[in-house]
Amino acid sequence: MSRQPPPNRSVFQAFMGLQTRWSDNDVYGHMNNVVHYKLFDTAINRWLIDAGLLDPRGGAVIGLVVETGCRYHAEAAFPDEVTAGIAVARLGTSSVTYEIGLFRNGEEVAFADGRFVHVYVDSSTRRPAALPDTWRSKLTEISR
Repeated sequence: MSRQPPPNRSVFQAFMGLQTRWSDNDVYGHMNNVVHYKLFDTAINRWLIDAGLLDPRGGAVIGLVVETGCRYHAEAAFPDEVTAGIAVARLGTSSVTYEIGLFRNGEEVAFADGRFVHVYVDSSTRRPAALPDTWRSKLTEISR
């Protein structure tokens, strides 16, 4: 079985700078695998907040993670600077599948890439909610 190569920056429509921390390194001297998921989560939610879509404390709609995945291609470690590339791969009625690439120190090829699926729910009832038109419009801007 052949493995798909890591993505280049050109695959992504939005970018978010992230900084590694001393505590991200594990006993082997590189970024622990759980940190990649934290970077995915941070990049997506920060993009949503910056785009004026997500209000985590008072918004009517919030995203719950229902699926994640990550492929590791190369090591990263503190003090690397990371850029997360973000794209929407699928835009459903109440769900969004995001694709994320993590790029180290300005490199063009991702050291890791993954997917992150949010189901958007009413923040009070926690029941699935159709994405508002404003969300749909903004998310379409970063869709593949």
